[in-house]
Amino acid sequence: MLQSIPTIDICTLADDIKQDEILISRFAAYLDAHKNLFFPHRHSFYHLVLFTDGRGSHTIDFESFDVRQGQIYFMIPGQVHSWAFEGFTDGYIINFSSSFIQSFLLRSGYFDNFNFLNGNPKDEVIDLPADQLPEIIALFEKIVSEVEKPAVLGSDMVRVLMLQLFILVNRCQGKGDGFGKQGYNQTLIRNFQKLIEQHYIDVKLPKDYAELLYITPNHLNAVCKDVLGLSAGEVIRNRTLLEAKRLLTNPRLNISEIAFNLNFSDNSYFTKFFKKIEGITPEEFRKKTLNNKS
Repeated sequence: MLQSIPTIDICTLADDIKQDEILISRFAAYLDAHKNLFFPHRHSFYHLVLFTDGRGSHTIDFESFDVRQGQIYFMIPGQVHSWAFEGFTDGYIINFSSSFIQSFLLRSGYFDNFNFLNGNPKDEVIDLPADQLPEIIALFEKIVSEVEKPAVLGSDMVRVLMLQLFILVNRCQGKGDGFGKQGYNQTLIRNFQKLIEQHYIDVKLPKDYAELLYITPNHLNAVCKDVLGLSAGEVIRNRTLLEAKRLLTNPRLNISEIAFNLNFSDNSYFTKFFKKIEGITPEEFRKKTLNNKS
């Protein structure tokens, strides 16, 4: 697989951090230290930012959002993003590996209950209610303090505070009532999406995923339409399309290389696939996206 969009690791960002599982900083200081992170890139870790000051825009997987005071956003590993700020911007940033939090939990699927960690940009960007913002800022301040003034069991305290933060943000979304009570259909869809993430390059057909899930293709399709409003085939194709868009942001890759990366038989088939869903050719999408970044 050709390298496409630059992937940032925590250890490459943190010169003064002794571990590669978490990086915590005030956002203005982070921007000042990493001036080269305005171009489209992806992370190998979870990434969250709370804006307390500033204007501009940021993009997550080709969904654009205006920067607003009191806005918090989350990203999962592999998502592509960039930002363009206007003037001074501040807040808080936490980059963390999945193992940093999961090592503290007996329930390995606990994160699945948080919609803002599902990889859908529309769920990941949240404008916090004004009356909740002071409490959430206070939590960030406690987390920063644990880094600036290390104490006994400091890492565990950070984990506890981060879980409290996640629960408060989840409540702000109004998603708390069914927490931990995902039904069969939701669990099946989550498992389907995880399989797609692992195999979308090589496994293209719903029947093959149905076999991996030990259900019939018709059942898989019915559940997808019920939960997502899409057919199983559309869910698979949308993931391939997303990766195609990510690869197209790298001008060093030509269309034939991208088609090969995504396991299309030829460039023509890839172009037809892309245009049928997106409405424009890969070349047109690339030109539009790169022009917007310039």
